[in-house]
Amino acid sequence: MTRSGTVGHRPGSRYGRLTGTVGSWRAALRIARREALRARGRTALVLTMIALPVLALSFAAVSVDMGELTRAEQIDRRLGAADAELTFVSDTALHQNPWGTDWRPRAGEAVGRNRPGTLAEVTDLLPAGSRASPVRWWTSLTVDTGDRVETFEARALDLADPLARGPGRLLSGRAPAAADEVAPSRAAQRRLGVGHGDRITGGGRTFTVVGTVEFADGLGVVFALHPSAVPPGPVAGPQVTWLVDLPAPPDADLVDRLNRHGVTITAREPVPGAVHPTTPAPDLSSSLSAEQTGNVVLVAGLGLLEVVLLVGPAFAVGVRRRRRDLALVAVAGGDPRHLRRIVLADGVVLGCAGAVTGVVLGVAAALAGRPLVEQYLLQQRMGGYRIWPEALALIAGVAVTAGVLAALAPAWTAARQDVVAGLAGRRTTPPHRRRWLVVGVLLVGGGTAIAATGAARSVPTVLLVGLVLGELGLVCCTPTLLGAIARAGRALPLAPRIAVRDASRNRSSAAPAVSAVLAAVAGSVALGSFLASDEARGTMMYPPPLPPGRVVVYHDDLNAPAGRGARLDPAQVSRAARTHLGTDQVVPLTEANCPGPSAPVYCTVTAVLPPDRVCPYQPGDDLGAAAQRRARADPRCQGPAWRYRGSTSLTVIDDGTALTALTDAGPAEAAAATAVLRAGGAVVNDPRYLHNGRLTVRVVPEDRGVGRSAVLPGYVLPGADVRELVLLSPAAARQLGLVAFRSGSVVTADPGRTQRDWDRFTAALDTDRPVHVEVSDPGRSGNQSMLLLLAAAAGVITIGAAGVATGLAAAESRADLSTLAAVGASPRVRRLLSLCQAGVISGVGTVLGVVAGLGTAAIILVAMNRRYATAWPIEPGYPLLVPWTTLGILVAVPLVAMLGAALFTRSRLAVERRLD
Repeated sequence: MTRSGTVGHRPGSRYGRLTGTVGSWRAALRIARREALRARGRTALVLTMIALPVLALSFAAVSVDMGELTRAEQIDRRLGAADAELTFVSDTALHQNPWGTDWRPRAGEAVGRNRPGTLAEVTDLLPAGSRASPVRWWTSLTVDTGDRVETFEARALDLADPLARGPGRLLSGRAPAAADEVAPSRAAQRRLGVGHGDRITGGGRTFTVVGTVEFADGLGVVFALHPSAVPPGPVAGPQVTWLVDLPAPPDADLVDRLNRHGVTITAREPVPGAVHPTTPAPDLSSSLSAEQTGNVVLVAGLGLLEVVLLVGPAFAVGVRRRRRDLALVAVAGGDPRHLRRIVLADGVVLGCAGAVTGVVLGVAAALAGRPLVEQYLLQQRMGGYRIWPEALALIAGVAVTAGVLAALAPAWTAARQDVVAGLAGRRTTPPHRRRWLVVGVLLVGGGTAIAATGAARSVPTVLLVGLVLGELGLVCCTPTLLGAIARAGRALPLAPRIAVRDASRNRSSAAPAVSAVLAAVAGSVALGSFLASDEARGTMMYPPPLPPGRVVVYHDDLNAPAGRGARLDPAQVSRAARTHLGTDQVVPLTEANCPGPSAPVYCTVTAVLPPDRVCPYQPGDDLGAAAQRRARADPRCQGPAWRYRGSTSLTVIDDGTALTALTDAGPAEAAAATAVLRAGGAVVNDPRYLHNGRLTVRVVPEDRGVGRSAVLPGYVLPGADVRELVLLSPAAARQLGLVAFRSGSVVTADPGRTQRDWDRFTAALDTDRPVHVEVSDPGRSGNQSMLLLLAAAAGVITIGAAGVATGLAAAESRADLSTLAAVGASPRVRRLLSLCQAGVISGVGTVLGVVAGLGTAAIILVAMNRRYATAWPIEPGYPLLVPWTTLGILVAVPLVAMLGAALFTRSRLAVERRLD
């Protein structure tokens, strides 16, 4: 016992060790706070790199939380002032859940309803004193915008009725009261440049703009029509609902009466009489599966590693600038643990400051930018103002973790420094241990094997684990690569030689920067290569209907209501093609159909394989591995997979006029095929159907009734890379009982035409009937924007990492620059040195990243192709393609980084007195 009566604790006891640790961390945190205030430039740099991703993630988390509607918000948005919503979904009696989101038939199979309910039907089912208003949630409106004809989303409802003001809100003007009036949204008004009183035309109809409307669940281009503007016809039941005003809350009798007539009801509270009273309420927030959670964690881990690599050089330079202070701590009795804690405390302090700054700014930006997110990202109104505390806490914790991890390597370096050299201010480069190279090679090899396994088995989580391990391995190998580059740079001129020497001497700061560039570039190149390969494989799996350069104009529809307007004049197609596509090669497209009571009806017309050429296997037979190998070896089962998966053929009636437009036949082949057609035969583009100069054609009615077949003289044209084509002569069509139906025109145009040319061509086809233009152009890429975005993201990271590393290297090499100035170096040497330092960081990282990215893509694609090597039907593998657009941008990025470093570096060299 001590004099005060308290129990004393020995220094070596557990409580004593805990007290010493807490005191040590308290002192380390105070030192870190003082150092952060003293080195404000480096502190601002670290805070920016930590706070920016935290700001972005906090902004996204708060926006997502506000965008996820609660059950009450969903129902309030759907019902508005109404008490309930009725939906005609079945022609038979049904049972529904309490929220009206699911139903099943009471007996037998479900019979869906394809017609909307009428006001009389709704009134008969509701109690006296009820009122109902219909809402058609989706229809279309065709508008002629001047240089093109576009189809926009529209909704039909009576905005003058208070019941319908829940889904739609009238902002200005008045509600449409007739079939020729329309109220566009603000986005639609901006898109078309119209205001109140203006007229819009399209589809043979003219509408007058009478107001401006807003739908909370659709802030894009949308129009509000009066219910009378939509012609009657078949429609899916859920597309039309009825908002009703009830004199009393719905009871079990009302729910049962509605359900017996195939109607579901949705109210603000669970309706009584439901069959499944334990059915949970509908919720838009979906829980992630274990695999999805793993993928999110791994992707977040890659982002965390990128932040650590970008921030790490700043901590490394800070340790070198404070080596004398750390040496004094060691002389005063501090052990390596104390030195590590001092450096790690820098990561804790700056990580906490960056987390708080990023979270506060992210929340403020999400609340202030809510209208912009609603309009341009979600295109719908959010729910209430709220934040996501759990997500924000997790983001802040990840930010602090990133700061600590970034300071981890410099902390170990500080603990191993020479105390005497530190007191003298001399810089000693710790020897690089080869074990890191061995660890890196093992990680790269293991990550490659794991990624290949995940790709071959289509397990994204395993694939991502392999990629993470491979990236960590490259990070471990980077210091050794810098040393090898420095040894190879002895023959370089002065400035680049100093640059590679500094990168090798300061590996603790240069290696993370190079690794950050490497990781960003490798990811961009690998993903870009996969997207390019996936698009090429999709083109091979789903061939175009016609050879490249052909434009098919479908301008009639067998199901179009009669009397809607005149059919498109073929001469009009020719004029539009001549004016906007610069071609006169327009031929009619006459398809074969079966005769109907009043108009032709669809039927299937296909060529039939000879019995000895029919594949004995079918994709739906659940074939095992052995059966698939036998199918691949069977010559009758060769060919692309789309042949065996119900791909329909294009059947055309032609006497040889449209033959050259539909195929790539040469003059001799076209003449021979034309002779066969004029002799009453048929032409196909698949040689399997032809047997002894003849082929069999079968006709199957749409109702799968009794079909007809005929054996005709045949001829085969090349064209296996397009969809199956069957050309019937008029005589053969009559023999099969078919009728000719002019469904459109085929235009032979230059494949190099731009999208604006196609838009102008389509706009010139002014018709009352729908017109669909299909362009056969396999060179048109849909992933170009994504490739550019990937390259831009990698370029920003590359420039940022090069700028950070160059600035830190310039601050670190100030003494060397002073020595150069003292011995007579010209002022431009500093600019040239900064240029070379940026070139080393960005150039080495980019080159290694391109190689790593292409290697990663090759490993993944080869592993994925192994699945198709033994599978049947035979599917094309992924070709290894180089994303040249991405590579072109990435190659230019180091030049931009070098130029920026040279421009932002002062050329004047200050002569300073050196102490060492």
